[in-house]
Amino acid sequence: MKKRKVPLRKCVVTNEMKPKQELVRIVRSPEGDVSVDLTGKKNGRGAYLTNDKECFLLAKKKDILSKHLQVQVSSEVYDELELSRERGNKK
Repeated sequence: MKKRKVPLRKCVVTNEMKPKQELVRIVRSPEGDVSVDLTGKKNGRGAYLTNDKECFLLAKKKDILSKHLQVQVSSEVYDELELSRERGNKK
């Protein structure tokens, strides 16, 4: 059998290439709304973060998502990231 190609994405905080399943996608819709994309299929500009509390805190402290998505990201989005990690929506 052929091995399947594992899609890799870069974390915008750590700049590490990781498998897509290990990362959380944050998306800016064409209307400018920012939300957490648990399915990985929403339409819009996406940014990937390592699914780790320290990574989320560093992104919030340096406001990395606002720079990457080119729109002001509210603190509610960062709180939603932390809640989704605690609930275990992502492994």
